[in-house]
Amino acid sequence: MTETTDARVEAWKRENLARDYERVPPRRERFETLSGIEVDDIYTPASVSGFDPDRDLGLPGQYPFTRGVHASMYRGRPWTIRQVAGFGQAEDTNNRYKYLLKTGQTGLSTDFDLPTLLGYDSDHEVFRREVGKIGVAVDTVVDMHALFDGIPLDQISTSMTINPTAAILLAMYRVVGDERGYPGHVLTGTTQNDILKEYTAQNEFIFPPLPAVELVVDTMEYGADVMPRFNPLNACGYHIREAGATAVEEVGLTLSAALCYLEHAVARGIDVDRLAPRVSFFWDVHNNFFEEAAKLRAARRLWARLMRERLNCKDPKSWLMRAHCQTAGVSLTAQQPYNNVARTALQAMAAVLGGTQSLHTNSLDEALSIPSESAIKIAVRTQQIILHETGVADVVDPLAGSYFVEALTTQIEEEALALIERIDAMGGMIQAVESGYAGQLIADSAWEQQVRLESNEQIQVGVNDFVDEGEQQQIEIDRPIPGVMERQMQRLADVKRSREQKRVTETLRAIESAAPNLHTNLMPLIEDAVRARASVGEISDVLRGTWGQYQPSTVF
Repeated sequence: MTETTDARVEAWKRENLARDYERVPPRRERFETLSGIEVDDIYTPASVSGFDPDRDLGLPGQYPFTRGVHASMYRGRPWTIRQVAGFGQAEDTNNRYKYLLKTGQTGLSTDFDLPTLLGYDSDHEVFRREVGKIGVAVDTVVDMHALFDGIPLDQISTSMTINPTAAILLAMYRVVGDERGYPGHVLTGTTQNDILKEYTAQNEFIFPPLPAVELVVDTMEYGADVMPRFNPLNACGYHIREAGATAVEEVGLTLSAALCYLEHAVARGIDVDRLAPRVSFFWDVHNNFFEEAAKLRAARRLWARLMRERLNCKDPKSWLMRAHCQTAGVSLTAQQPYNNVARTALQAMAAVLGGTQSLHTNSLDEALSIPSESAIKIAVRTQQIILHETGVADVVDPLAGSYFVEALTTQIEEEALALIERIDAMGGMIQAVESGYAGQLIADSAWEQQVRLESNEQIQVGVNDFVDEGEQQQIEIDRPIPGVMERQMQRLADVKRSREQKRVTETLRAIESAAPNLHTNLMPLIEDAVRARASVGEISDVLRGTWGQYQPSTVF
């Protein structure tokens, strides 16, 4: 910006803007994003002084990938429409899969129930009460076969939201493919498998952080060897943000975790360029439209720079951040639930403008229940309307060059890098977890956001303003399927009765013998156990016996 232009803007602020504010005062004393980043009245070239378009923006599909990981973006291949499903037994979720595919979904996404997530079988005395409630029950590879019955695994990409037992579920998916005639090299999809964020955000973990991280590295090396098109790691900011983190903290903590896995792989002597191209990411897309679009652009640029300059990756594919996004579940309200359709549509639009490769849109009823078929169809149609009717997918990175967006992108990148450097200084992400630092950071931000809501500083429509007293919107609620626990326990008993127990015992002993050496890749042994029809609980119990169970530090 020239001095003349700069002076003109300052004169405009003194005269025109001040006059408008005198007549109509600002709605708020301070304007800021949802994460607390202050927003100025107007953005001009001075707002991006020091910004080098060649260095910081580039072109789509080229380093540093600010404008997207593909040159053509959605003018070529649209993002994957990937709605989540998971409830009851495998057959129940399989039916939902097929319904979603008929509505136009292009990729599958699976939630698992609490016993499966925590490494217990459905007949566990305590956890049997949770069978099939918040996701689908999977005890053995027999369940996995039923889950994907009639699904062409060579044509459909499958995402699995699973963390502490991800290694077991990944082996199951590989075995199902193999037993159905699909070789590993045709299988595509993702296991979330980001155990570090479980200790800080979602609290679904089993083992202490160090062996858990090494198990993630096992899956990454295994994937490169036998499932080269599959993403064994989906570094996940989503649950960090849902727990209350800011956009900057979401980026900083997630990239720190991804770096941790790759640096542990390097410490084993694994070529980082073997693993890095199959690392994917999962982001929350919240209500502040421009912050979310800028966050995705900032994360993509920062990751490219870290991979090239910090980890010295030589393969340009290692610099790419391929991302799945989901609209913010925490933003959904039980009050006036139809408002959630508008929230989801705007969040989805921000994800598309930010350059996502895959997108899940939440359903209007998710604050109340597992989505009904009618609600989830609206969520799918929302994505289809954005793709086919709005025109936002017709131009590659249409926000590029906006003074506001570029300034916000740079600020998020710089602050996220500063957080990564603070974590490095304390010894890395495992130390940030064990010390309680990462959990406390998220808890403090969550508290601040709650205070803003309760003081009405932040308006949530239908909750703390624009409330309809005494009026309730009637919506269809999806009800739990009766008898799931009993049927699942019976199936597990049938599998255990029909399998070759000697073979199961041998495979479990092999895992037990190898587990103390954290640099021994356990995945081939876990695959053998899965093929023998060993259960999630049995394999997990062997590892519990070797590694123990983690007791986290308390966060207040």
